[in-house]
Amino acid sequence: MHDSGSETIVSVTGGRVRGVTRDGISAFLGIPYAAAPVGPARFELPTRVAGWDGVRDAVEYGATCAQAPCPAPIHALIGSDGVAGDDYLNVNVWTPDVGGSGLPVLVWIHGGAFVRGSNAPPTYSGAAFARDGVVMVSINYRLGVSGFAALAGAPLNRGLHDQVFALRWVRENIAAFGGDPGNVTVFGESAGGMSVAALVASPPAQGLFRRAIMQSGNGIGVAEAADAQLVAAALGERAGIAPTAAAFGELGPDRLCEIQNAVAAELMVNPDPARWGASIVGRGLGVMSLFPVIDGELIEALPSDVLAAQPDRSVPMLAGCTAEEFRFFTVPAGVAADITDQTLPALLPRYGVDPAVAKVYALNRPGASAADVFNAIITDVLFRDDTMRIAESVAAAGEPMYVYDFAWRSGIEGLGACHVIEVPFVFDQLAQAHRLTGPNPPQSLADEVHRAWVDFATHGDPGWARYTVDQRAVRILDAPASATVSDLRMDELVALRASRTV
Repeated sequence: MHDSGSETIVSVTGGRVRGVTRDGISAFLGIPYAAAPVGPARFELPTRVAGWDGVRDAVEYGATCAQAPCPAPIHALIGSDGVAGDDYLNVNVWTPDVGGSGLPVLVWIHGGAFVRGSNAPPTYSGAAFARDGVVMVSINYRLGVSGFAALAGAPLNRGLHDQVFALRWVRENIAAFGGDPGNVTVFGESAGGMSVAALVASPPAQGLFRRAIMQSGNGIGVAEAADAQLVAAALGERAGIAPTAAAFGELGPDRLCEIQNAVAAELMVNPDPARWGASIVGRGLGVMSLFPVIDGELIEALPSDVLAAQPDRSVPMLAGCTAEEFRFFTVPAGVAADITDQTLPALLPRYGVDPAVAKVYALNRPGASAADVFNAIITDVLFRDDTMRIAESVAAAGEPMYVYDFAWRSGIEGLGACHVIEVPFVFDQLAQAHRLTGPNPPQSLADEVHRAWVDFATHGDPGWARYTVDQRAVRILDAPASATVSDLRMDELVALRASRTV
């Protein structure tokens, strides 16, 4: 008989919340972990949520930070987020045992290039993690102008401050859901993966989690403060106001989105370092305009440099990429069709790569098109190169380090093993992702990948060989069978590193 659900009430910071228990899993959705950041408070540090009387319903997903819909080709694959409302600094919690204790905890940080996304897509449901004995939390944080514009009179990295604040909320409240505040693993993908790298390296985040999982991230996606101010100046120009927190605090969320989108489009069309700053163009690669900034507090330097220089910052990590990340950005948009043997040599220097490196990648991929070679190179530039640098640093620090390469290729023509493809496997939510995976994704691979994440969160071992300084083991996650190999495509990374022009 299907369980139609029963009410469950828990006390958290702010007051009591009512969730729903169904089929042995209790879900609490849209719980505010900080005060609503609206008006001038949009550009202030997060503060404790105001208390409420009685019992607050936590049965529907909460509001999301203002954002524009994804571009149409991406929207077709993964949808867009956008629920209006003020209380958009909220968390969702799934637990198998509200009355229990000592359960492992996973805290999810969503992706979206720091300008989009939320904790509410069905693919991010924590139900399967709770089914398998893990308390899962998914967080929202400020995005775009609200979270990352370098405005005068406002602290930098407000979106990252939100993440730290949410992790503190987890430490204070997770025991009420049966979780162990001393066994928290933070995990995230894309911008969420970059956030994980920043948090591992960040002094204020030390001690808020025991382990970390970085999916399709890097530790280089941070801007210099002076360059971020150039972007803020452009935002102010577009809005006809000074680039200050006071002036921007007068604008509504729709107007903020409009300005943000216009500046992002201008940057993509004309990624001129003289206008935007070398770190915005070089580290955002013309794709990101609003992202974390070196502030000397949360972010002292490039997170991957910090981890290399300060071994004590390392924690046990699981990290990896998909084998063909960048196809997600070029194939659906039709850009891949314009990359030819003639245009490739002109494209690569825009990403700081000597075109000569293309020969190494092409030799390893007989019959590959120029677009295939381009996507392989930029996958490494944006994701794999720095993921492996972080793996080398964590392993050298003596911490357990596990690396994966997600190689299963989507059933959707041309996507391959693209960005985001591993996410529904991690969450064991394949039924929610057929627009991305195609109609018949292998459940056996979801069983394996999801179990690896559960095991890592529970006891720190996903079930394959550690990546060490001497034994550079990488788990290739694929169907019908996965395999562990050493030095995966290292010849390409060596050639790429030698070819970098920036």
